[in-house]
Amino acid sequence: MAGTLYLCATPIGNLDDMTLRVLKLLETADIIAAEDTRNTLKLLNHFEIKTPMTSYHEHNKAEKGPKLVERLLAGENIALVTDAGMPGISDPGADLVKLCYEAGVPVTVAPGASAAVVALVLSGLDTRRFVFEGFLPMEKKERRAVLSTLEKEHRTMIFYEAPHRLLDTLEELEKIFGSDREMAAIRELTKKFEEVRRGTVAEIQAHFTAQPPKGEFVLVFAGYTLEQQRQAAQESWESVSIEEHMEHYLRQNYSEKDAMKQVAKDRGVSKREIYSYLHKD
Repeated sequence: MAGTLYLCATPIGNLDDMTLRVLKLLETADIIAAEDTRNTLKLLNHFEIKTPMTSYHEHNKAEKGPKLVERLLAGENIALVTDAGMPGISDPGADLVKLCYEAGVPVTVAPGASAAVVALVLSGLDTRRFVFEGFLPMEKKERRAVLSTLEKEHRTMIFYEAPHRLLDTLEELEKIFGSDREMAAIRELTKKFEEVRRGTVAEIQAHFTAQPPKGEFVLVFAGYTLEQQRQAAQESWESVSIEEHMEHYLRQNYSEKDAMKQVAKDRGVSKREIYSYLHKD
């Protein structure tokens, strides 16, 4: 009978956030598969856990994943952990889960902290709808392709970033979102020097230009609002004459009355102003 793969969330900073369930699973598993065994060893030593470990990370997943599945099929239980937070989020844990499902191996999760969700609720931005982008691609062409899809994203956006790339990333995001987009830069989550800095992109850039960034960052950006969408549409119509604007709707079989109404709405003015302009002679 196959064993079970347990996805075990570990603290993202404060060790007191370790759950009792995860502690029990780490103690009783046949083996712990860790993204970085050196980091995980510190965690295990802190809680006096002696379970053996093996490495499973981005650079050995193709070779190691099938071997772990073999052990699971042989009846062993494996606890999968990442460096911090939830396995499978911005790490190769998702690939191992897929292999397990393909092989018919049971998978379950022992939940806990996730930096993306913690940062989102700390940001003070809209939490109703959000999109997690993780780390942006390193390759420039791929990076630009990803960013281009986010220009008109209405949901709150969450990114991970390392301190040495923070200012370059903010500069690229400013080109997409503009300097006045609201955001939060959150670092050292749950640790002693946790910081939540809120402001516009320009304000955050200015701060970390003057104060070199330290610690791992989560960047949270407000989405593209309906008001911004209306303003952009209005600005685009302002480059067209009212006569051309009217003709645009008349060609779509709008009545003159309905066309004036739509033109007024597009331009953010009253229908009377459009009527007066068109009949000024």
